[in-house]
Amino acid sequence: MTQNPDSSLTRLFNPRSIAIVGASATPGKIGAMPVSLLRQHGYDGRILPINPRAESIQGLPAAPDLAALGGEADLVILAVPAALAAQALEQARPGQVGGAVVFTSGFSETGAAGVALQAQLCEIARDRGIRLLGPNCLGYMNVRRNIYATFSPAPANGTVAPGGIGMVSQSGAFGAYAYCMARDRGLGLSHWISTGNEADVDVADCIEWLARDTDTRVIMTYMEGCRDGDKLRRALSAAREAGKPVVVTKIGRTQAGAQAAASHTAALAGDDAVYDALFRQYGAVRARTIEEFFNLGYALDTWKQLPQGKRLGIFTISGGVGALMADDAQDAGLSLPEPAADAQARLLERVPFASGRNPVDVTGQVVSEPGLLLATAEDMLADGRFDALAVFLAAAGSSESLWPTFETFAREMHARRPDVPLAISALFPPERRRELERLGTLVFTDPSAAIRTIGAVAGLAAQPDANPDQAIPAAQTAAPLLASYNEVQAMDVLRLAGLPVPDCTLAADADAAARAATRLGGPVVMKVVSPDILHKSDVGGVKLGLSGDDAVRGAHAAILDSVRTHRPDARIDGVLVAPMAKKGVECIAGVHCDPVFGPVVMFGLGGVFVEVLKDVSFRLAPFGRQQALSMIREIKGYALLQGARGTPPCDIEALADALAALSRFAYARRNDFSSVEINPLLALPQGSGALALDAVLIPTA
Repeated sequence: MTQNPDSSLTRLFNPRSIAIVGASATPGKIGAMPVSLLRQHGYDGRILPINPRAESIQGLPAAPDLAALGGEADLVILAVPAALAAQALEQARPGQVGGAVVFTSGFSETGAAGVALQAQLCEIARDRGIRLLGPNCLGYMNVRRNIYATFSPAPANGTVAPGGIGMVSQSGAFGAYAYCMARDRGLGLSHWISTGNEADVDVADCIEWLARDTDTRVIMTYMEGCRDGDKLRRALSAAREAGKPVVVTKIGRTQAGAQAAASHTAALAGDDAVYDALFRQYGAVRARTIEEFFNLGYALDTWKQLPQGKRLGIFTISGGVGALMADDAQDAGLSLPEPAADAQARLLERVPFASGRNPVDVTGQVVSEPGLLLATAEDMLADGRFDALAVFLAAAGSSESLWPTFETFAREMHARRPDVPLAISALFPPERRRELERLGTLVFTDPSAAIRTIGAVAGLAAQPDANPDQAIPAAQTAAPLLASYNEVQAMDVLRLAGLPVPDCTLAADADAAARAATRLGGPVVMKVVSPDILHKSDVGGVKLGLSGDDAVRGAHAAILDSVRTHRPDARIDGVLVAPMAKKGVECIAGVHCDPVFGPVVMFGLGGVFVEVLKDVSFRLAPFGRQQALSMIREIKGYALLQGARGTPPCDIEALADALAALSRFAYARRNDFSSVEINPLLALPQGSGALALDAVLIPTA
């Protein structure tokens, strides 16, 4: 039996006895299917049909209800109408039943009456200590133990082989389709689970359970939404800690998709950018298409060693296809280092019309000189400059005479270079494809699909740690909560939170402004401070580069005159006086509170990059420096922070530290503030740090 710390879910998913309420002998009825499948596939536990109108079902003695069962039932399958489901479960004694699968629809997905019916079912389950899967679900299959707690016809038409992939889907229809696809692709499953309305057990519960399941190596998930963001984060973290990759297809990327998801399962689709951030942060791989979903699951299950980086070697017998693969590699974020010069020279000496660069093209010479395949690949990999190898063999894969060469090539490559995963694109007959896969080689007919798949999984093992340092310095909770914050008050709060904030003074009059400028001892900036004015420059509320008492006093008067002219209704708290900052790259950082996942930190470059191009990245708070660095590198304008057109590189680590501090503050004060914006957050030259020059804090209403 699979060992798992969550005994309640283990009893649900690995039962020794199964009762089927609504069991039937009539083929085609949903109460007949699980009985038939359990018997057909050799389930070795007790099968307990429940039907008040029959003494036996499919040759097995039947009981009228759960109360009439003499002993326990680890699992109860409810295959009765929604109106009868609660009544049937109510017959169970506390502790008698471990888990229940509810096939029936007609619950929360149908409206208010269904919501009430589902709540009643949940209350009964909680009272009796029963974990509930569904309702409105296709159930589950434990493939290794031949447990078919489902009414899906998919396994009746052929079962998948036992394997290392645990598959969980909120949608029953997609789940059934995915089961058939896995069978057709030759993917082996450990478990297949459909969660439906998720009245109790949800996708996150299943991911966390599979993360600790000894039979599961890879988790594939189809999601429509999430109600408990913390639970999903814990689940993905558990999978990462267990070293089990998670492949996710999450629908609702567009508003139309989100609306369709909500109407189908009453799930909350949430903000898709937040889901993207979640998956990146916790090392889950997001699949955008069904083909990609299965290609990723296939790769992660076949390759026992993942690429440790994004350096790809391409080896082909066709220069044209090699160029196509190189284009795909660039699109997938892979780099193509050239082989060592001596390796290129040896290839050209052997095949003068070959190309020794990357992609390496040995042409059709490999057909007449079979040893060239292994020798060239070994030469490419000799000095460790590639993290994965993609080979294109075209139609040569179907050649009878060349099969021993290809099989030897794959076998030897895995023996000699086990740390460099191998993918081959060619037209192999099915049995030969399976033999290569048994050796740990990915096989694709489409070389572009091979490259996209490698790009998606490359570097997963080297992703930044997803478990942030959640120690929150005491000072972060010291600032009192106000009804509203002006800029100076907001900056004071952020300073206490550990963010880099310049020394600034709120001057009530011109004399106070002059004294502040004298104390700062250099050119200063002056800005109106008003809770009613966000864009200060638009109303003449900013003056830069001021030196000397006269200039400061004059600027103070000019700012107040201009603001009162443009916004006579605005409340004015005073004028901020702060030192002029050094030149740097203006960035923007912000926090908004997602209803499912809580505070989410945003980062981008300022100006047109955020306003027009929307070149931003997100992470869920809190996180540490490594996640912050990854977040910064994701934006398309990252090159500007590295130094462009003769400008010095920015202090990116200081910028990352500021983002990490902001994330810790956002998490610690998540109930106090609905949003935070720092604009600009100035990235100064390397070694000079970063500065939060302006801030807006919006308290939670």
